[in-house]
Amino acid sequence: MSDLRLPEGVSAYSGESPDEVAQALAGTVTRFLDARLKEAPRVSLVVSGGSTPLPFFRSLSDMDLEWGRVDVLLADERWVEEGDDASNTRLVRENLLQNKASSARFLSLKQPGATPVEGLARVKAELADLALPVDVLILGMGNDGHTASLFPDAPELEAAMDTECQEIVAASTPVSQPQKRITLTWPLLREARFTALHLKGEDKVATLSQAIAEPEKVLEMPVRAFLKPGLRVFWSP
Repeated sequence: MSDLRLPEGVSAYSGESPDEVAQALAGTVTRFLDARLKEAPRVSLVVSGGSTPLPFFRSLSDMDLEWGRVDVLLADERWVEEGDDASNTRLVRENLLQNKASSARFLSLKQPGATPVEGLARVKAELADLALPVDVLILGMGNDGHTASLFPDAPELEAAMDTECQEIVAASTPVSQPQKRITLTWPLLREARFTALHLKGEDKVATLSQAIAEPEKVLEMPVRAFLKPGLRVFWSP
């Protein structure tokens, strides 16, 4: 990671282990949200699913924060029931919304409906009083360069990445993935007050290097849209 040339204004923290990096990220997020709570009645935390953030979730759940004033939501979700092994909603409930963080308010992207398109109106209603811009955004990245559910092979990608997009959420049906998905759109995500990219493994360094090399080809690797000044990269081997 130390050999990677990051874009101007992008900084990185790398640790010896996933737990070390998780604790550093949890501390950074806590300090940022605590400062925001001195200025705003409520704050928001947007997280990503998968296995990489689990140590971060567990560390963050033990942090001292006025959790009753924190809105937590996912950047994206697979359109599956909460009991499904693929549900990131369940992942968040079982690993983040525990301990001191149990009083946070969770805004679920998974709502009733057979498909994400059918559920979109209910998702928008769920997010209706979410204060924008969101305060903290924690993203992951796939080896195809996707982040959130902004997949290169999703037919909906161009609309969800359009700078003029008026929607805050969009259906995503990438052909490479077994489940239909719902995702927050680029116009909402790009305005986050604090954005971190949380990565694990040498393969992610290689992917990030590829993304940095051709920043203009955003639709080929949507994570490129987030490689801008202010981004913090947290990486562990």
